Parts: sequence; C-alpha cells; structure tokens
Amino acid sequence: MPIDFYAEAEKLFPYTLKLRRDFHMHPELGFEEVRTAGIVAGELNELGIEVTTGVGKTGVVGIIEGRAPGPVVLLRFDMDALPIHEETGAAYASQTPGVMHACGHDGHTAVGLSVAKILHKHRDQFSGTAKLVFQPAEEGLGGAREMVKDGVLTNPKPDFSIGMHVWNDQLVGKIAATAGPMMAASEMFSVTISGKGAHGASPHLGKDPILAASQIITALQSVVSRNVDPLETAVISVTAINGGTAFNVIPPEVSLKGTIRTYLPEIREMVLRRVDEIIRGIAESMQCTAEIKIEDVTPAVINDPRLAELINGIRNEILPETEDLSGLRTMGSEDMAYLMDDIPGCYIFVGSKNEEKNLVYGHHHPKFDFDEQALMQGVALVSASAVAVLNGAVE
Repeated sequence: MPIDFYAEAEKLFPYTLKLRRDFHMHPELGFEEVRTAGIVAGELNELGIEVTTGVGKTGVVGIIEGRAPGPVVLLRFDMDALPIHEETGAAYASQTPGVMHACGHDGHTAVGLSVAKILHKHRDQFSGTAKLVFQPAEEGLGGAREMVKDGVLTNPKPDFSIGMHVWNDQLVGKIAATAGPMMAASEMFSVTISGKGAHGASPHLGKDPILAASQIITALQSVVSRNVDPLETAVISVTAINGGTAFNVIPPEVSLKGTIRTYLPEIREMVLRRVDEIIRGIAESMQCTAEIKIEDVTPAVINDPRLAELINGIRNEILPETEDLSGLRTMGSEDMAYLMDDIPGCYIFVGSKNEEKNLVYGHHHPKFDFDEQALMQGVALVSASAVAVLNGAVE
C-alpha cells in the first residue's frame, strides 16, 4: 500500500511540535549542542536505529536500512542556536539568556526526528540506506566541515543528499526547490591598512590609512558594477571599520571586515582577484600597505536539476495546496554545501511566515518565530522525497 506521507506527518505533528518547542526553550550554541544531541540520540535509539554520536564534535548520525541494498540518501538537519536575546514573548521562549533559536534549527531537528519515525516505520517499503545527519554549528562555525573531517560522507558514502530550511521570507504554503544555484558561496575578509600616524593638524607628516580605507570601500563597489556580468550576480559588503581613538590624531592603521557572496566558481575567482588588486593598489597609491585575509565560509549550494524536478513533482502530489516557488534564490549561504560536494543534492525552502499571526520577522531577528504548520509540510516532503530516491526515482 502506498505511504500517505502527509497523513503520517499530520499524525506525528504533536510529537514534532513538542520537540520543536522543547528545543526552542533550551537553545545551545554551535558545538555546545550537548542536550540537543542527547535527545536526538535517545529518540533514535528508542526506535532501534543505529546511532553514532560525537561526529563533528556534537553531531549525531542515524542509519536506517531498507529491505534490500540500494542507494544511500543523506538527510541533513542542523541543531544550533544563535547568540541573540529572544524578544518573542512566546510561552516556549528561550530559557537561556542571550541565546535563542532565531533561525529555525529547532524546527529542523524536530523535523529530522519525525522523518526518522516515518522512514523507520516503512523501512520495508524502500531499498538502500537513509543516513540522517543532525549537524552542529551551522551558523558560521564550520559544523558541516567538522562532520566531513570525521567521515560523515563515508561508511556508507551518500549517493544523494537532501536538506530543508523553514523560510520566513516566504508565506507558509510556498515551497522552493530551485534547480541549479540556490544559495551563495560565502567568504569573509579582513584587511589591515597600515600607514603612519600624525597630528590631525599636520596630515602631511603622516600617511593616512583612514583616507586609504575610505577610497578602498568606495572602489570595492565597482567590482560588482563593472566586473561582473549584469546577468550574473555577486555581493561585496564592508561591514566593519575600526581606526583611531582621538579627534585630532591620524592613526597608524585601520581595519576593515566584510563578506563576499557569489554563485558561480568563475565569478567567485574573478571577484576575489579584483578585491585583492583594488585593496593593494589603492593602499600603495596612498603610501600605505595592506594585509589581506580571506577565509572561505562555504561554497555555493547548487541543487541537482534531477532532484529538484523530482521533489517539485512530489510536492505537487502530496501537498497540492502549496505553491511552487522554483526559481527562488538568495545570497545567503549554507554549509549544507559541504554535504553536497560531488554528491547530487537538493536544498528546499519551506515557507513559514504568517502575517495574520504576526510571524513576520526575518531570520536572526530577536522576534523571529514561524508558523509551525511548515514543519508538517517539511516532514511530509522530506520523507516522501527520501523514499522516492531510495526506490530509484533518480538514476
């Protein structure tokens, strides 16, 4: 008998909701998800699922074997919270001052455990292996990379990967599985511009790093407007500048920090080269020197077109009341990309905003919260997509 995935998700919704709100009340920062990981491992163990803990420090991996050998599908759910003081006033608000689930990872973890229940229950209806990955430290701390270092992409090696994110930029009932680039590659850069300090009344006796920094900031904006094809895209944002302490003193150095976002590898390579050239060139022209550090945060999330097409078809079949937002992209980044490196994968946005309930605040906002109906949709769609792939829907 075919599995009614939405009915299964609906039946499990009280379980999903209870977990989500518990995780929300007890948020943990990246690589500190000890309580969360313990609950995840306990729930999986109770089902009789093979569990490995301590992967990537605090990550958890559960293995569900189907009725016969077949493909391996990695399903990823992130667990970490953010260093933000919650202002939602919700009955289930964070009980940890200064830490909250301001991005929805509490919901993702609850979805993952609900998916585990469905897949375990119906393991005689698919072949292959479902590899459930509960990841720590997605919020810029490199949790996916740590899990990769610990072998999460081996024993068994995934043939496909699927991830999801509740998405408060879109109303509940709108779902996106975009083919091709969906989230941007991200770099963070820091620059120290060194000159020569002087009295503010005698600038000719110094080499002004503040003047050099101001011209660098302005010139960096020309990279996107004059070097990137107008039909492509990139973002360069200087987000911090520090230098000087007195009104009448030119300091000897100034520091800048910022982020670079791109989709395509060739655009990324060109942007990084031009950023380096502009910073060094302007600093030298102003008789200063520049020390530049650029650190990779994550590659771009690029969805496999076959998986995206499959998942969009499944969405239309099991969630016919939802709206297809294929084509949606964002310059935000996601380290799910490391779990899609050389592995066909698909990352799904599940709309979670509800204006009638005033659930309208964006991710990382102190008042962030979402319509929990999105979790039921996520459980149904991820479960159905996993089973379809395991049963050979994608060659």
